[in-house]
Amino acid sequence: MTSPVILPLWLFVLILCFAAITFASHFLFPSVRWFLRRRMERAVDQLNRRLERPIEPFKLLRRYDLIQRLVYDPQVTEAIVEHAERNHVREDVAFERARKYAREIVPSFSAFTYFGWGVRLARFLSKSLYRVRLGYHDEEALSQLDPDATIVFVMNHRSNMDYVLVTHLAADRSALSYAVGEWAQVWPLSRLIRAMGAYFIRRRSNGGLYRKVLRRYVQMATKGGVTQAIFPEGGLSLDGSVKRPKVGLLSYITEDLDLAEQNVVFVPVALNYDRVLEDQVLTAAAKAGTRRFNAKITHVTLATLKLIWLKLIGRYHRFGYAAVSFGKPVSLRDMPGMLETPEELAEMLMQRIAEIIPVLPVPLVSHLLLEQSLSEADLQARFNAAQSELQHAHIHLPHRDLSYAMQYGLERLTKRGLVESQGDLLKVTEDGRALVEYYANSIKHLFPDKPQ
Repeated sequence: MTSPVILPLWLFVLILCFAAITFASHFLFPSVRWFLRRRMERAVDQLNRRLERPIEPFKLLRRYDLIQRLVYDPQVTEAIVEHAERNHVREDVAFERARKYAREIVPSFSAFTYFGWGVRLARFLSKSLYRVRLGYHDEEALSQLDPDATIVFVMNHRSNMDYVLVTHLAADRSALSYAVGEWAQVWPLSRLIRAMGAYFIRRRSNGGLYRKVLRRYVQMATKGGVTQAIFPEGGLSLDGSVKRPKVGLLSYITEDLDLAEQNVVFVPVALNYDRVLEDQVLTAAAKAGTRRFNAKITHVTLATLKLIWLKLIGRYHRFGYAAVSFGKPVSLRDMPGMLETPEELAEMLMQRIAEIIPVLPVPLVSHLLLEQSLSEADLQARFNAAQSELQHAHIHLPHRDLSYAMQYGLERLTKRGLVESQGDLLKVTEDGRALVEYYANSIKHLFPDKPQ
């Protein structure tokens, strides 16, 4: 038993490596994970003290545990069996497909990522690119929301900056869980977005098994009180107007919902911009009649480098104003009939969003110049008169000055070559008409007796 054993050096090193890995996995890693989790729990407790709506325990579950709960859910299990029978595959194959869908959908929320630098990055980007303004909001109604209810922010979709702006403005209220499309499933962006608590949606998937897995995740998150943010339009508006809603996610939220056990409160959120970063891409897609966007990563990189260069040489200017309005909350307990009619609920929410769209200088000048060519004096007079036409709208006037606001909007359009002077008249250029219409459409519905 005490006789020496001679081993080759490579074998001895290999044994040491296996021993080190075993020690780490059985003794070191569990201790480190326990230590880090305890620190995280203390940090979350401190964070929850300053948030209006604390981070829900459901959101803090380990991603692996949440995936297991999802794939072993009775409704998902039933869908797996149906999928196997319908497609003539073994049940274990169907189960693995469901697990794949669950891994694709389920986020891996990190409070440190979200509040440590995610919110800071959102604040930095928002203020660097725009002059951010908070439009209409009923602070009293928002502060008196049922603390036990699930809050769902329902927004119009103008730009991918929507995520950034609302994250920035809602940072003191709660951590939002966004529903994002396939565009975000690109590494390493996907890892960051999952860490921010977002969940992915295949907008073009018609598979029954996929829809069941997604439905059950949304229902679990809703029952768990997760604060969510969704875009009922289902995608970016190609022409700038507020579109008719799709009921997919809203129907998932309201389906099988027991209001006695869990209330859901919808908060309408309306966004508008003096300039949408993707406006040319969106109008080109609208002209082509397709939702295929010509927005390659090289284009984004070059545009970013250009902005950095302009900043370095002192010629950088922000893209105008961006405004966000928060409407009056809608509690499902106050209108339980909406559970049976998600289509009516979606239409009502989109109508409330449309009513509080912020009116900014560029959209308003665009609307006026589309109607007819005007002299600068006539444009100012029409701009001033529009205030009475939009009595119930939220109009942002820079410096509270009508003259400055009109000049600001006009300058933005002329610098981009969308509007030009022809003698004494200001006229929309032929090349710029699509973009001017795009911005005018964002507020077109607010004017009385105007065709929509």
